[in-house]
Amino acid sequence: MPKYAPAAVNLSAKQQLILTAERLYALHGFDGVPLRHIGTAAGMANKSAVQYHFGGKEGLIQAILAYRVEELTRRRAILGARSSATDLRSVLEAHQLPLMELAEDEDCYYLPFLEQLIRVVHPLDDLPEGSRDSERVYYERVGALLGHIPQALREIRIHQASGMCLHTSADRHRQRLLGAPVASYAVYVSQLLDTLVAMLTTPPSTETLAALG
Repeated sequence: MPKYAPAAVNLSAKQQLILTAERLYALHGFDGVPLRHIGTAAGMANKSAVQYHFGGKEGLIQAILAYRVEELTRRRAILGARSSATDLRSVLEAHQLPLMELAEDEDCYYLPFLEQLIRVVHPLDDLPEGSRDSERVYYERVGALLGHIPQALREIRIHQASGMCLHTSADRHRQRLLGAPVASYAVYVSQLLDTLVAMLTTPPSTETLAALG
């Protein structure tokens, strides 16, 4: 299983700031961490290191996203090329497994960081074009396999399924950090994929159909 955070040696100043900010934002939120504190925690002598390298808070947040998403997108492309376009579970696994894996890396705080971020912005808005294309293709592939679900519900469900995957994986990461017992990795992944498939494919109730009407 890959570790997405590089070893804590031979990191550039920018990488040190990115990883430190990711951890501090994940633990304390975006309003609870002054930029100068990030620089100090990253071992920077310059109190304005964040401003120097990233221009400010927004630039730093985008740098954290870019740092992680590039590898996520690359791995999704590899898994997607091996998946079956006609098997919903296979399509889900190719896209969501790289995110699920991050729960196993106790040095990576991207999952709780992303939880914090989606409360205030849509993180995909400013991503590189290749990452946005990857997400668009994923929505199209999943939607094509949900022909029995009304079109108006498909994107809602796909979005909700991604949210469930993120929050479940982030919660597992927290439990591991606390030393709490968790299911085996195989059970965690398989059960979560089962849940996502069920969530996407369950026929809507008569009440939901009435609300759509």
